[in-house]
Amino acid sequence: MKVIVVGAGEVGTYVADRLNRQHDVSLMEKNPERFNQIERDNTLDVLTILGSGTDPDALKRAGVEEADLLVAVTKNDDANLLAALLAKQSGVKRTIVRVESRGLRSKEVGQLLGSPDTHLMIDPDEEVAQDVLRLMEYPGALDMVHMGGGEVVVIGAKLPPDAPFVGVSLEQLGKDLEPDWDFMIASITRQVNDDLEETLIPRKNESLQEGDLLRVICKRRALRDVIRRLGIERDMPARALLLGGGRTAQLLAESLVQKAVDVAIIEKDLKRANELSASLKHALVFNGDITDVDMLEEADVGRQDIVVALTGEDDANVLACLYAKSAGARLMGDLYNSSTPKTIAVVHRLKLLGLLDTHDVGATLSPRTATANSVLRFVRSGDAAQIATYLHGDAEILEFAVDDSSACEGKRIADAGFPKEALVGAILRDGKPQIARGSTVFRDRDHVIVIAKSEFAESIGQLF
Repeated sequence: MKVIVVGAGEVGTYVADRLNRQHDVSLMEKNPERFNQIERDNTLDVLTILGSGTDPDALKRAGVEEADLLVAVTKNDDANLLAALLAKQSGVKRTIVRVESRGLRSKEVGQLLGSPDTHLMIDPDEEVAQDVLRLMEYPGALDMVHMGGGEVVVIGAKLPPDAPFVGVSLEQLGKDLEPDWDFMIASITRQVNDDLEETLIPRKNESLQEGDLLRVICKRRALRDVIRRLGIERDMPARALLLGGGRTAQLLAESLVQKAVDVAIIEKDLKRANELSASLKHALVFNGDITDVDMLEEADVGRQDIVVALTGEDDANVLACLYAKSAGARLMGDLYNSSTPKTIAVVHRLKLLGLLDTHDVGATLSPRTATANSVLRFVRSGDAAQIATYLHGDAEILEFAVDDSSACEGKRIADAGFPKEALVGAILRDGKPQIARGSTVFRDRDHVIVIAKSEFAESIGQLF
């Protein structure tokens, strides 16, 4: 499939990289500095085009007449919509557009782009806000995805030294869970050295180690037990401090206020702070810099249950989270006291992830993955009902539906031809979840949750 991605920012480059693993991708960027930077870095194996998605000639150079899909993810709503309309005019059948304006996310605008199965509007800010909200309920988790209509949960967490899972072999764990498993270790991401991490689809001879990043597929009813074994906790915060008052912070604050959480926001721009104060009647808004220690102290950063850094400046987000941890530690007299604030940082430069892990910043989220998940779901909508990608680890979680024409229907999992780089984790049958086993037989109307290395995701879809 031929794909054109318009906009080579953080979202566009990540989406282009993900799609290029299975498709022919052209990436368009109109800013010469950004274009030259991508050319110099030479990390993307895609065709790069200097030009705007609103320029018909530039679109032709990107191959619009042969394209099957256009993904417009610049920060300009109007430019994204115009690029999609030009692509439609050139015969592109499917389009995905990033649209932040609620006014433009209307039925009338959508009709201009065609039927719902040929276009998708995405909003990274809203998706990040929802991801943060899910993580706030489980402060020790790094990510959480609900699949199978909410009956199956995939949770990611890094094992602390005292976690009950540490030192346990998967063979022994399997014996303990017999006969009706409630969860399965789906993947292990392990640091090989300072610069390299490795993601394993584990087998029974593997043992779990301190510092392993696990992704566990579990029945919803077993989530509490899995949380305990992972050595993390479940506790919706009573007090939350949001650092940065951008659109993501506003969407998140609106949801938290509805849940009766005591919300405070620090916003650097006075005009924006006043806007937030007027629109968020039940939130406390401070005007100040999130890297200003006095400002953080005034906002009582050390006594918050959770601190979420949401600015567009990674350095400021990291520093503020580190200070929040240290401020709480001074109050509690213990650096590792569980009462110190939990922290979540939105990051845009993925190279910072190692630094965040080293300093125990907490969970990290990115608009890149929030958008990529929506794009990949739409691209593979003929196969996967749901897809989740991750900042940490080269793996995807996919949900497939079985029907009587599926190649795997009527076969045992062990005989269906899955590569060793993939693992069938759970099956939702007649609305009830079950953890998959090698002897499990696929049936018509099953919903199947699979974890796989990214490069095998598309070929697995062919089995369904």
